[in-house]
Amino acid sequence: MSWIKAFCIVLFLYCLQSNAQEITIYTIGDSTMSNKKNPDKNPEHGWAQVLSQFFTADVQIDNRAVNGRSTKSFIAEGRWDSIVTQLQPGDYVFIQFGHNDQKFKDPDRFTNPYTAYRTNLVRFVLETRAQGAHPILFTSIVRRNFNEFGVLIDTHGEYPLIVRMVANELKVPLIDLQTLTEAWEISYGVEASKQLHLHFKPGEHPYYPNGKEDNTHLSKKGATAIAKMVVEVIEQQQIDLKKYIKP
Repeated sequence: MSWIKAFCIVLFLYCLQSNAQEITIYTIGDSTMSNKKNPDKNPEHGWAQVLSQFFTADVQIDNRAVNGRSTKSFIAEGRWDSIVTQLQPGDYVFIQFGHNDQKFKDPDRFTNPYTAYRTNLVRFVLETRAQGAHPILFTSIVRRNFNEFGVLIDTHGEYPLIVRMVANELKVPLIDLQTLTEAWEISYGVEASKQLHLHFKPGEHPYYPNGKEDNTHLSKKGATAIAKMVVEVIEQQQIDLKKYIKP
């Protein structure tokens, strides 16, 4: 092979790499998604915190989910506006709220599912699209809430239904984590499902010396499993983002 031909091949490959589109996935939501402090020591993880391992280097995960936020407080604090101004064509926004929107005793977070909650979801979708970016809606992950008969009981009421309705109305890709994680929790059963969350006896884990019983938030194992579910659904639904998933 002549040096000219070799040079042309190298130049061609360089141009391909230079022209590769780099995109950002913004994740917005609550503590079930958010980054946790001291991840090397803290057993709690949000599922968006561990999402990057499933994507190629062409994708940046910008996790803006924050503990305790509802659609209302996320907007009121200016967090949504700060994302909209940065969105570029081809970016994605993963939207998962509901856990805190249902807290009716807290006027700063509560949203009526049929009015304010729906309105806020529609706003996220339309403003994302206006920037040339792609919204994906998520229903909330379930809580580990087994009754005395070992039956998993829903705690989210109408909120997942509203997400499904908005997704259908606006033709937005939907990842129904409510349904997926319900089957997932049940498959583990009452006792084994504790390992997906934060269950520690006093003295069992140095991060929780007094013990911990948390059926909402996720262990690293639980967070990683949910992130994997998300990636699998993206592939199944043939969402264009799938081309950035690691083989």
